[in-house]
Amino acid sequence: MSAPISWRVRVGEEETSAVFEPGLASAGGGLFVFAHGAGGQMADRGMLAAARHLRQRGLHVVRFNFLYKENGSRRPDPMPRLKECIAAVAAHARREIAPQTLILGGRSMGGRAASMLAADGFACDGLLLLAYPLHPAGRPEELRDAHLAKIAVPVLCLNGTRDTLCRRDLMEGVVGRLSGRWTMHWLEGADHGFHVLKSSGKSGEDVLGEIAQASIAWVSGLKTG
Repeated sequence: MSAPISWRVRVGEEETSAVFEPGLASAGGGLFVFAHGAGGQMADRGMLAAARHLRQRGLHVVRFNFLYKENGSRRPDPMPRLKECIAAVAAHARREIAPQTLILGGRSMGGRAASMLAADGFACDGLLLLAYPLHPAGRPEELRDAHLAKIAVPVLCLNGTRDTLCRRDLMEGVVGRLSGRWTMHWLEGADHGFHVLKSSGKSGEDVLGEIAQASIAWVSGLKTG
């Protein structure tokens, strides 16, 4: 199994597009159901680049469109609909691939929706959250953390130190109140889109490589823990 496989996934009365992309190295069968951010879609530049780095290190990836994006809208679906879509794609992946390890998550809003689904008790082996949006930009008092303590599976959360939707001191305060299942990885100098300044001496590819390396090490720990 080496070529990508396109899927049509039923979500209630609708369907959406998804693609399964196998890992390009051996990582023991871990599968990441990778949800896009509010302004993105399954094949945007950031999604493709992150998926490529993860696959190069052996993680299988499923990318998909939320229904609003599949239907050509810019306005995200309500949270229950976002969660329903992730659940449908994950269930489809389970039937088609039967992964040894099923990881839910995604970028920004997609990761938040996956975390809320996991907090509801949806069965998975872990959450991989990229640029978790702890609060709206410019409104750090509006924390999106109420559900996080209900998550019963291991979590790896990667945020940039310049992320305007995740102030570091606030996130570290939140994480300090959570169980030891939550692992926080800070990407020095990266913003919400994982971009870095030229003065940092790093490139966007360097940041994606760090994300992939940390992710694969964490997934490996799930299998041995």
